[in-house]
Amino acid sequence: MVSTGPEETAASELEPLLTAQQIAVRVAEMGVRISADYEPEPVLLVGVLKGAAIFLADLARSLHLEASYDFLAASSYGQGTRSSGVVRLIKDLSEDISSRHVIVVEDILDTGLTLNYLCRLLRERHPKSLRTAVLLDKPSRRQVPFKADYVGFTIPDEFVVGYGLDFQERYRNLPGVYRLGGSIAKV
Repeated sequence: MVSTGPEETAASELEPLLTAQQIAVRVAEMGVRISADYEPEPVLLVGVLKGAAIFLADLARSLHLEASYDFLAASSYGQGTRSSGVVRLIKDLSEDISSRHVIVVEDILDTGLTLNYLCRLLRERHPKSLRTAVLLDKPSRRQVPFKADYVGFTIPDEFVVGYGLDFQERYRNLPGVYRLGGSIAKV
């Protein structure tokens, strides 16, 4: 039996929102802007696991300056599609960020709780500068004020998957971003 792949097997649950090509173009534009803002200074990209891993890799390759990266993990989601409102740090950084230009790279900014928490935590470590880059921004979901420095796309209040974003660890490997539909999105 031949596997049809995740996009075909999930076709009834997924509706395309952003294509891989649209994402590639926008990430390249973000890379140009970040490079212009920091050149010739090096930057440390801090990816928020797991969702930002693909975005961070593409963003790092689009930069025209020295860049290194590290990862941390935080969670405000349980098994459903809505934030629990409580942020917990699951994995901390491996590197010292004091006196470094740090850009926190996140897949999606919705309630603002996670990025507020992480930026507060990282500011206490005295970076030279601290900014944020998000692939997706859902301003209608904001519970606390937060404005990202670099934004890929602003999207409506819909649960999305693909390009690193998941639902119960599914769909991260999809090259585009999709609305999760049907009864699953209501979990």
